[in-house]
Amino acid sequence: MENIQGKVIIITGTSSGMGRSTAKLLAEHGAKVVLAARREDRLVLLKEEIENSGGTAIYKVTDVTSHKQLQELAEFTLNTFGTIDVLINNAGYMPVSPLHAQKVNEWDQMIDINIKGVLYGISAVLPYMRKNKKGQIINVASALAHVVVENAAVYAGTKFAVKAITEGLRQEEFENNIRTTLISPGAVQTEITNGITHEETKNSVKEMVSQVWLQPESIAKAIAYSINEPEEVSTNEIIVRPTIQKAF
Repeated sequence: MENIQGKVIIITGTSSGMGRSTAKLLAEHGAKVVLAARREDRLVLLKEEIENSGGTAIYKVTDVTSHKQLQELAEFTLNTFGTIDVLINNAGYMPVSPLHAQKVNEWDQMIDINIKGVLYGISAVLPYMRKNKKGQIINVASALAHVVVENAAVYAGTKFAVKAITEGLRQEEFENNIRTTLISPGAVQTEITNGITHEETKNSVKEMVSQVWLQPESIAKAIAYSINEPEEVSTNEIIVRPTIQKAF
């Protein structure tokens, strides 16, 4: 993992799950990680954990639905480390439910976090990466960026959008040596299912995840792999599912 050593990497959604595991793994391999999430108490604990293990980490409380806060996150990173090598748009929200349940507020939140949050992150770092003719933007989507299943129409729609945005970014910025990567996890054991308010859907998802699931560390390894590849290699898409996961 020699190509991770010394890189400055911003990671959103680091208070738990895949973001937390990714921050720890990248720091273990010598990256300078910038932790971003809304829950400051968890950011403080993670920063301390990384530093106690010999790694380098800073944090900034950040709500990805705020363009201004993501701009400030990029500026904070540049002011501290002088560069931005990688952005990992990991923050996500998954309150899946059938359309007839009319969870309109949750639809709005998914659009704000899953789509706008990714766009705002890209907007915050892209001018710097274009100026320096290098960088990598990693967007965490879902296996549901590739197929739609019942009760997940809106969530899948947001992740299809992330897939399209990532491919558009690749086509627009390849000449600037900006690498783009889409990471699409299948069933992963994280806190994301806690946001499901439709009880029937929540129970079915929890049942599936309890039987067919990955640990967040498996996604962290996929992300680390894409970063560690030589600069002339752009790993554009990775889907990571449990071996025994059939659905989506």
